[in-house]
Amino acid sequence: MFQFDFMQHAFIAGTIVAIMCGVIGVYVIARNSSFIAHTFSHIGFSGSAFAVYMGFSPLNGFLLFTVASALAIGQMGVKVFRREVSISVVLSVFLGLGLLFLSLSTKNANSMTSLLFGNILGISSSEVWQISLLSVLVLLLLTLGYKMLNFDSFDPVGAQAAGLPVRFISICFLLLLAVATTEASQMVGALLVFTLMTTPAAAARNLTNSIGRMICISSLIALIGVWVGLVVGYYTNLPISFLITAIEGLLYFVSLGWKSLHERMKPIEEATTV
Repeated sequence: MFQFDFMQHAFIAGTIVAIMCGVIGVYVIARNSSFIAHTFSHIGFSGSAFAVYMGFSPLNGFLLFTVASALAIGQMGVKVFRREVSISVVLSVFLGLGLLFLSLSTKNANSMTSLLFGNILGISSSEVWQISLLSVLVLLLLTLGYKMLNFDSFDPVGAQAAGLPVRFISICFLLLLAVATTEASQMVGALLVFTLMTTPAAAARNLTNSIGRMICISSLIALIGVWVGLVVGYYTNLPISFLITAIEGLLYFVSLGWKSLHERMKPIEEATTV
């Protein structure tokens, strides 16, 4: 399997993106931003369609639109944007724009399909470098802001009372989320990008309450989904995006079952101890 360059590229890029998504996904869940990550994927699709229409790289268009929307959402206020009406209006407008630009363009339809449904096996060596650099940048910035981000994500009231720059932290996080969404879209596509963003972190939250362990478990679950998906996809020719999504979903339900079992056993253990 590893004698082929495209499989080597897929495993390298998939590993880096899985770790990045596993880490940032913990904060997406903690900050209740899963719908914003979902919205970024739709906005990015519109950016890709616009890029195809204008004649430049769809991935650059995806990144341009998601970064611009992150700045707009940050200025508008995340709490305002989380409202159901705001989300539905923004999604509708950008999906409509995406369809408009796509209908006006007759070129690079394959690249648009790849961004919608994912094409991890089509990643070139130059794209591996691009993904690696952006992912390392995201992880580095998350590490630098680890303490403040933890405080603001898991105790927002306390962070505000302590005088932390809450709005600045929120805007910076949204920008990192925009970049992460762009990178993950190459793995599973814009339509399923929130799979890597939310499912591993949600599963990790069922298994531990420690932030550090949550990040490690989330990254591990994301890695398992990507690695197993690539191996099974190689030998079965099934869509890799589907396999990654299915494996991550299965692991989430396993973690949910473990949590439910643990909660049922806890009173028994406490009674036995007494």
